[in-house]
Amino acid sequence: MKNLLVILFSQALVNNFMLARILGTCPFIGVSQQVETATGMSLAVVFVMTMASAISWLVQHLILNPLNMGYLQTVAFILVIAALVQLIEMLLKKNSPGLYKALGIYLPLITTNCAVLGVAIVNIGAGYSFVESAVSGAAGGLGWGLAIIVFAAIRERQQLAPIPKAMQGFPLALVTTGLLAMAFLGFSGFNVAKFVGM
Repeated sequence: MKNLLVILFSQALVNNFMLARILGTCPFIGVSQQVETATGMSLAVVFVMTMASAISWLVQHLILNPLNMGYLQTVAFILVIAALVQLIEMLLKKNSPGLYKALGIYLPLITTNCAVLGVAIVNIGAGYSFVESAVSGAAGGLGWGLAIIVFAAIRERQQLAPIPKAMQGFPLALVTTGLLAMAFLGFSGFNVAKFVGM
């Protein structure tokens, strides 16, 4: 149980996939104009990361490893992620058309979100068990979601500020992302294992 808490805190805060590993920047910048769409995107990413981590672990250990086909890992994981994104797209289109329309092109882009593929590959490389992989995926998604929601809230506030024309839009988004990454860097000295009593 304590090991799962260490994975949870380290993936969400210390080794945040967006702010520490710089994975998943395209949807991070593209969907962060409003907190509402950022929240919807983060929920979709949490679901996909969790499921992709669990299913990728099964694919790796039940199919690829027994058949000595580890070289197909990336292709297999991308297929798993693409299938999950299609499932989410169908569910959102049916149950939440407003959110589906707000996410637009960025919803199918979860398929190519390198953070989702990255968490699956990191889990296999770390030698996590099935449960640890699922927790790592959920924590990675929660960390990415936390980062995009905080970033979207900051960007909403920036829209009210008198910003020089040269800094408006993408330049300010990059500077803000850098400052947010520096803020999360404060967690790097945090000893998670000591915190949970290991």
